[in-house]
Amino acid sequence: MIKEGAQVDGNVAEVIWRSGGIPAESDGKVLILLLVKKDMMNGSVDSWLKPYIQNLMQSRLFEGEVNQTFVLPLPDRKPAETVILVGAGEHPLTAHELRLSAAAAAKAALKLQPDQVLIKIPASIGSYLVEGRNELAAHALTEGFLLGAYERAVYKREKPVYEGIRKVIFYHEEADVGQEEKEWEKGIRSGRAYAAGTITARDLTNLPGNMLTPEDLGEAAVELAQRYGLEVEVLDEADLREKEMGGILAVGQGSVNPPRLITIKYQGREDWEEVTGLVGKGITFDTGGLSLKRAPGMEEMISDMGGAASVLGVMEVLGILRPQVNVIAVIPAAENMPSGSAMKPGDILTTRSGRTVEMLNADAEGRIVLADGVTHAKEQGAVRIIDIATLTGAILSALGDIATGAVTNDETFLQSFIYASKQTGERVWPLPCYSEYWAMLKSGVADLNNRPGRNGAAITAGLFIGTFAEGLPWIHLDIAGTAYLSRERGVDPKGATGVMVRTIAQWLVENES
Repeated sequence: MIKEGAQVDGNVAEVIWRSGGIPAESDGKVLILLLVKKDMMNGSVDSWLKPYIQNLMQSRLFEGEVNQTFVLPLPDRKPAETVILVGAGEHPLTAHELRLSAAAAAKAALKLQPDQVLIKIPASIGSYLVEGRNELAAHALTEGFLLGAYERAVYKREKPVYEGIRKVIFYHEEADVGQEEKEWEKGIRSGRAYAAGTITARDLTNLPGNMLTPEDLGEAAVELAQRYGLEVEVLDEADLREKEMGGILAVGQGSVNPPRLITIKYQGREDWEEVTGLVGKGITFDTGGLSLKRAPGMEEMISDMGGAASVLGVMEVLGILRPQVNVIAVIPAAENMPSGSAMKPGDILTTRSGRTVEMLNADAEGRIVLADGVTHAKEQGAVRIIDIATLTGAILSALGDIATGAVTNDETFLQSFIYASKQTGERVWPLPCYSEYWAMLKSGVADLNNRPGRNGAAITAGLFIGTFAEGLPWIHLDIAGTAYLSRERGVDPKGATGVMVRTIAQWLVENES
């Protein structure tokens, strides 16, 4: 079900680095030139390219802006049959600008359907970056190209003949590169890992509801865990009853596809301590239950397990890179369906923690399954928790599909996470959590209610989950706007984005022992 991201990432099979001019294995068909505006202005480009650049700049067809591309067929086929000019923007560059440029290059290249592409980059490109690191440049270019080359699976009778780019070769002219070679190899490896995890999350989220039930999600998790030698456990409905997981059971009881609780353990340190818990919402399809959603747009509710997919994507990154961190991944998975056995508004639910919930809205089910998921993560040794969920429509009203909303009980924790997000280019915006918001969760007949009202809904939904962290440092990420897009943007395609895989992985890697 999940492609082996360490070997095949989207439409790209292999990424390598060479120095000393055009590599011998080049087929000479498609060459991508990464151009910085400063080099274009002062003429620091190949001699054969100068007249083309001059004409393109004068006509304003290509000015080297980030994300800008121009396809240039060459009649003499030197140095290639087709050259794709890709703008990298102003000097100095950021890693995210390189990432965007590489994604634009991939999209332009795919239209030509090549078997392989060459990408010529300025020598010592790390010096062009604000951060000044070749490894980071290699990571950003690799990650950006692989994410830009992603295409969603289709289910048509006539299958496309073209299977994607089989090889990407980054190169520059200098032969004596010394330490740079090791930096490039390390950057390519980490860039591939981040892209592989993100693509795994995209593939899972894009699956139709009839192809991904809670049981299927459990099988996908087992497949991924076994590939990287990770401990995995999938609890079925009988196990959930034994463990008194009343939240997950209640949400899943209306469906013919019973719920699951998935746990994957990654141990990168000698001792099982300083464990980070990742809890992802795994509602494989959300009709709203008896609080039925409107029909228009309901087909996009395949994305309501986007949080679970992102958690699995992070575990793939960890499986490839093997950082010295300890992580417990928990995914409460269920279908939220209307039926004679479905939970009813007004029901009182008892969660694993013993807290009771007055269920006032069956379409506010994500926070209920996550409550049991957070408790389970604590029981597995987590000392800090990040939960990720397509939780509320209210976050779309606040932030649109541009940024992920965040709620926390630990400002230092959140600020370190936001720092990681700035490196990956995934925007995270903090929301307040004043005591008055917590008070809105109170119920007259239970410990909590799951429908505090429309005002501050993205905040109170997050705080509902935070209640079950019981004082542990905790961050809630609401990806309802960013997990699934109606149009492509930057490195993200239309449909599932795999959002937050790269940022969570970045935060974990930065906090290695």
